[in-house]
Amino acid sequence: MRQFCTVAMVIVVAFAAAGRVRADDAEVKAVLDKAIKALGGEAKLGKVDAYSVKAKGTITFGGNDNEFTTELTAQGLDRYRSEFEGEFGGNKVRGVTVVNGDRGWRKFGDNNMELDVNGVANEKRTIYLQVTPVTILPLKGKGFKLESAPDEKDGARTLAVLKVTAPDGKDFTLAFDKDTGLPARMVARVAGFQGQEFTQQTNYSDYKDFDGVKKATKVESRRDGEPFLKQEIAEFKVLDKVDPKTFAEPQ
Repeated sequence: MRQFCTVAMVIVVAFAAAGRVRADDAEVKAVLDKAIKALGGEAKLGKVDAYSVKAKGTITFGGNDNEFTTELTAQGLDRYRSEFEGEFGGNKVRGVTVVNGDRGWRKFGDNNMELDVNGVANEKRTIYLQVTPVTILPLKGKGFKLESAPDEKDGARTLAVLKVTAPDGKDFTLAFDKDTGLPARMVARVAGFQGQEFTQQTNYSDYKDFDGVKKATKVESRRDGEPFLKQEIAEFKVLDKVDPKTFAEPQ
C-alpha cells in the first residue's frame, strides 16, 4: 500500500510539472509572437540575416561624458564589425572590433591585436545581446532556452519578462511592453574593457519604422546602476549581401 501511494504521488507530481511546462511554453510563445508581430512580422524579420547601424551618443567614464559615433555590421550571431570614433580626455580615438566565426580582432589607433578564446567568447556574447532584441527570431532557434518570469512594473507600464539561457550557458532577461509587445529592457552580465564584469541594464525606446522593420532609436545602458552609454540610432539598414572583407582582420 505504501509503495502504491509513493508511485501515485510521483505520477501526480510528474503530471503537474508537465502541466506547468506546457503552460510556460505557451506563455513564452505568446510573448515572442507578439514581439515579432510588433517589430514587423516573421516574414519581414526573417530576411534580417544581416544589417548595419549608424549611431551617435555618449559614453561615461569616471563621471565624464564622452561623445562618439559608431557604425556596425552584424551577420547572424557570429560575424560582426563595430567601428567607433570619439574624443576621450582631449584625445581622438578610433577603434575597430571584428568577429568572424571563431576568430576576432580589436584595433585601437595603430595597435592591432587578435582576441584570445575568452575575448572571442565575450564579443560573441555582445553580438547576441545586440542582435536578439532586433528581430527576436534567434530566440526561437536551437541553443536558446527560455522561461517566463514574473511581470515587472516600469512606471505606468507593465513588462512581460523572459529569462533566457544563451548558447554559452549564460543567462539574461529580456522584458517586453505588455501593451505594444516591443522589447523594452534587457539585463545581463557583461565584460568591461579590462575584463571585469558588470550587471548591465539596457532600455530601448523611441521605436521607428525602417522599411517595415521597427527598431529602437534610443538605447541607454547603465552598469551596476551607474550611467554608461546613450545612443541615438540615425540609420538602420537590412543588408541583402555583405562583402566578406567586412569581417577580415582590420588593417
